[in-house]
Amino acid sequence: MMSLFKDRVKARGVKGIIGLQKLFKIMDDDNSNCLSQYEFSKACRDFKVGISEDNLPVIFNAFDLNHDGTLSIDEFLMAVRGDLNRIRLNAVKQAFKKIDREGNGSLELASLKELFNADRYPDVISGRRTSDQVLVEFIETFETQLDIMHGRDRDGYVTLEDFTEYYRNVSSAIDEDDEFLLIINNSWISKAEADPY
Repeated sequence: MMSLFKDRVKARGVKGIIGLQKLFKIMDDDNSNCLSQYEFSKACRDFKVGISEDNLPVIFNAFDLNHDGTLSIDEFLMAVRGDLNRIRLNAVKQAFKKIDREGNGSLELASLKELFNADRYPDVISGRRTSDQVLVEFIETFETQLDIMHGRDRDGYVTLEDFTEYYRNVSSAIDEDDEFLLIINNSWISKAEADPY
């Protein structure tokens, strides 16, 4: 059942994970960053994960790692998407270091949008999507991720932590390290590097 739940979420890609995070925040009425079993079941119904009502308590209990009867956002995310392995985390850090030209540990969101290279994204290369579609999806999902993490306190800057959190979501939808590395590398290669004269 757990793998079915994870597969349903993974099939929706980055937007699926971020959609669940957003729904989690909405269902968290008291802003405790935790959901009761009832709130979790309602979120699953609203998100249409396709798991029967009878099985939702089983999934809730499996996600409730500390067995306190509530599900924290951290427990939920760790159970659904996991964390970045060493190879993926290093690639994310290297990409951030490369685009953080001033080395101050944060980037303006507007600059990040300009630096993102959708032309070399695997879906664009294969013809499944256009570079404009990939860029719009990147901007929408990244901004949603920042809203979830920072809410009204968002300052227009992206830290390494923000960048890494976004790629944790991306990573959850990609099984192979090589594919993940290709996405990271191609997304942050400058257009000059991608199209040498």
